[in-house]
Amino acid sequence: MNSINENQPEQNKDDLQGKAAVAKIRELVGYAKNCFFCTTVPNGETGGTRPMNVRKVDDDGNLWFLSASDSHQNQELAHDPSVKLLFQGAPNSDFLSLTGRATVTTDRAKIEELWEPILKTWFTGGKDDPRITVIRVTPTDGYYWDTKHGSAVAYVKMLIGAAVGKTLDDSIEGKLRV
Repeated sequence: MNSINENQPEQNKDDLQGKAAVAKIRELVGYAKNCFFCTTVPNGETGGTRPMNVRKVDDDGNLWFLSASDSHQNQELAHDPSVKLLFQGAPNSDFLSLTGRATVTTDRAKIEELWEPILKTWFTGGKDDPRITVIRVTPTDGYYWDTKHGSAVAYVKMLIGAAVGKTLDDSIEGKLRV
């Protein structure tokens, strides 16, 4: 019996580097907007995982977040700046996993750039709240899984594949190197 990849009549693997990797990161983060932000807790175990909103992805592929200076993630990042970010933009596509290094700052200009009034829910002092910090995550590598032609085409191909007994999925996946 052939593997699922051998049954696939179309190319479904595409590793991306540099600008192409950054473009894919920006695309998939644009769909998801939020991720699971995973840190290492001080005893070395994983488990410091929480949902976080990506405020921006810059032209170099860095992801920007706002966080409170007294938060668990900031304490964990002070211990170990390694992070893993997990995204899902749609029920069956737009998956992204990134690993990287986080840097925490209190850059007032960047806070101003990333600020929206709704954030006052967490930073009750507004954009001048002294607890606000900026987290920049610089990805070191990642992996993505997506559709080549969008969800509608992927669904139609799956239906046809099921009807004729052939693997016709529209997926594309690959490694990302920024």
